[in-house]
Amino acid sequence: MTSFWTGKRVRLRGIEADDWTAFMRFAEDEERLGDLLHPPRSAEGFRAWAKEQATAEPDGDCFRLAIEAVDTGETVGSVGSHHADPHAGWFEYGVTIGADHRRNGYAAEAVVMLLRFMFAERRYHKCAARIFAHNEASLTLHRRLGFVEEGRLRDQMFFAGRHHDLVMMGMLAHEFARLHPAREL
Repeated sequence: MTSFWTGKRVRLRGIEADDWTAFMRFAEDEERLGDLLHPPRSAEGFRAWAKEQATAEPDGDCFRLAIEAVDTGETVGSVGSHHADPHAGWFEYGVTIGADHRRNGYAAEAVVMLLRFMFAERRYHKCAARIFAHNEASLTLHRRLGFVEEGRLRDQMFFAGRHHDLVMMGMLAHEFARLHPAREL
């Protein structure tokens, strides 16, 4: 048996201090895509953040993992869960892939691994994702994975000088199990 966290294309792993340059590139990519705009951050700020992440304990079921390409060992993105409510049985998650590594199946495989862990191992009932309405690539990915659009928050986010809609998508554990059966051990 291979590791639960290793697939055909990606391996999910903890963030290492040396990952700071990759995360700095991801932040630049997100700004170029028209996602959230943040003040510039120094290289030292990214170094300190990655070093802190490398030694941080998970906050319950909230954590962030690096996505590493199996064939090259390069850090190509990150995926993580946040806003986990074990009592109600739902969590939110997010994924980002560096601009140079998009459309290679990395995001889809990483998301399926994360959801398999959260649904099958942690026993959550529902996963939610918030996606900017202008991010057609992410909306397409989520629909292909089996997420359902549950609503649209009009003019919910403000960045790049104007308000933007936020699309709320969700998937239930039984829907995931039907669409993404567990791989054989």
